[in-house]
Amino acid sequence: MESKIMLIDDDMFLLKRIAAHLKSAGYLTKVYLEGDSAVREFSSWNPDLVLLDLHLPGMDGFAVCQKLRAVSDVPIIILSSDDQVADKIRVLDAGADDYVIKPPDLGELGARIRAALRRRFASPLLSDKNRIGEYVSYPDLLINLTNYAVIYEGKEISMPPKELELLYRLASSPNRVFTREQLLDYVWGYDYLGDARTVDVHIKRIRQKIKDHAAWSLTTVWGVGYKFTTSSQTF
Repeated sequence: MESKIMLIDDDMFLLKRIAAHLKSAGYLTKVYLEGDSAVREFSSWNPDLVLLDLHLPGMDGFAVCQKLRAVSDVPIIILSSDDQVADKIRVLDAGADDYVIKPPDLGELGARIRAALRRRFASPLLSDKNRIGEYVSYPDLLINLTNYAVIYEGKEISMPPKELELLYRLASSPNRVFTREQLLDYVWGYDYLGDARTVDVHIKRIRQKIKDHAAWSLTTVWGVGYKFTTSSQTF
């Protein structure tokens, strides 16, 4: 089945260029020049991934991102000519998964899309099958990197890929302190151009979903970075 990608950008030339590239790669695409209609039609078309420009007429990209994230965990990749760190942090805080500077290199953009879709379509395993693959487990918490599942207090938690990868990196090395720069390299890659504060944004979002436990906690090491603190062993 072909993956569906929603493109939202007021630059028609760029839209046509990206859409043609994606169609040649086997994707179904739908383009929008503004955010309002994209939000209205999102649920009915149900795309597998969204490419979203920040600066749109009417409803801007920040608002679109927040509205889509409120109803779906679909991967959202931001396209923007703005390289300001503050905007990157703001849009990641709004729920975006990735940020690409315009004009994008189509090869790199395609690779980011494929990676996001692989994570999205990784099949979650249920109950006793959660302990298959690459995972780490603590009392009331299991993070499976193979199927991108997080089980917290017996329930599966909805968590975008970068949040899950960040949590896994910390939890798989208990009591080790990681700097923000190390975490940025591990999770986003050494060639990622974003600011280290991106890590802070994702930690904040993880803490909103997973609260500290008597046996473990997500700890801030002031002036350095973060660690997953525990007195128990993984099992």
